[in-house]
Amino acid sequence: QVQLAESGGGLVQAGGSLGLSCAASGRTFSNYAMAWFRQAPGKERDFVATISGSGGSTYYSDSVKGRFTISRDNAKNTMYLQMNSLKSEDTAVYYCAAAIRPAGSYYRATTYPYWGQGIQVTVSS
Repeated sequence: QVQLAESGGGLVQAGGSLGLSCAASGRTFSNYAMAWFRQAPGKERDFVATISGSGGSTYYSDSVKGRFTISRDNAKNTMYLQMNSLKSEDTAVYYCAAAIRPAGSYYRATTYPYWGQGIQVTVSS
């Protein structure tokens, strides 16, 4: 069991940068694979990025590759998403997700049983 809470969202101009944080409860944070998903109004929840428990492996969606960086600090029980060169299409509610011993594909929302409440990111054009 783990509880997740996102922070750092807000409004930013196109081309700008924004950093998100996801704080997790518990003392076994390093056992959890973590991920970011996002959902725009009227659209499905889409994969953004994921990171392994140790932080040694990362994967990104094609739409954010080269612009976003996922990272984690296991000593602080926190995962991060640094978003650069933001576009209006990045506007969405961003969700933090976690899975211990995940058996599914990293890009599928169903792989992750634990979710934060989500935080709004709005990129003005």
